[in-house]
Amino acid sequence: MPSLAVARVVLREMTTRERVARTPEPDLVMDDPAKVAAYTRAGREDGVMAPVYLFHTAHMCEVIRPGDTVIDLACGPATQLAQVARLNPDVRFIGIDLSRPMLERASDHVAALRLSNVELRHGDITVLASVADGSADAVVSSMALHHLPTVDLLGKNFAQVKRVLRPGGGAYFADFGRLFSAKSIDYFAYQYADRQPELFTLDYLYSLKAAFSVDDFRRASAVLGEAVRLSSTFGAAFMVALKSPPRRTLPDPLLQALVELRTAMPSHHKADFRDLRRVFSIGGLRLSSPL
Repeated sequence: MPSLAVARVVLREMTTRERVARTPEPDLVMDDPAKVAAYTRAGREDGVMAPVYLFHTAHMCEVIRPGDTVIDLACGPATQLAQVARLNPDVRFIGIDLSRPMLERASDHVAALRLSNVELRHGDITVLASVADGSADAVVSSMALHHLPTVDLLGKNFAQVKRVLRPGGGAYFADFGRLFSAKSIDYFAYQYADRQPELFTLDYLYSLKAAFSVDDFRRASAVLGEAVRLSSTFGAAFMVALKSPPRRTLPDPLLQALVELRTAMPSHHKADFRDLRRVFSIGGLRLSSPL
């Protein structure tokens, strides 16, 4: 069962009549050095977002194959991108982001890990000018689409995904979902305020307020048809995911590497990972391989 605190949020979201309106991010492109640093630190493998990134990494691994070219939309400091690329050295990854400071952090991170299978590009994910039609075997994105200022641009993003993705290609998109209650938003934003920089806590709060609703994602991604399935965390749409059918069963070495990353987490991160896995599983998103 999910933790008691999460269960309380779920109960509140299932019973409240409140509907918080979306508030777009105050900084549509994160380029303030202090904010970039705080966001980067929180996302690394020992940061507060580590369980979230590992969960999404596992799902991304199921929709990519050896030899693929994979586009990561709004890759930020390449925390998610580098983790997936390190686990899949025989896949070519292209990370695209509109923030040059984020790309600088990403470049440093990729270089520090000595990843030769990652290319970084500056660009707008609603245009994807540098990506040719049908040139991607898979397209992924995690915890980034809420930075788009409008639902129309969210739709343009998915239209570009359809354009660049080869028929039968893989897709995995995950982001925050818009919670109904302001109290629920505050709970998640300040859940680990004592473990993270204040700037990240505020950015987290702004992200939750800027999240698109499940219906927004359903309408915007309709252009992809049945190529992806929409899921959300059960009871409280804290997160939303769109995933294509798995394109492979994870090989034993890759699955073992994922298990080792989970096992190495501190206990509170393991609890967060279990909570996320359970509430998403009830909501319809499951891994084909146990983790």
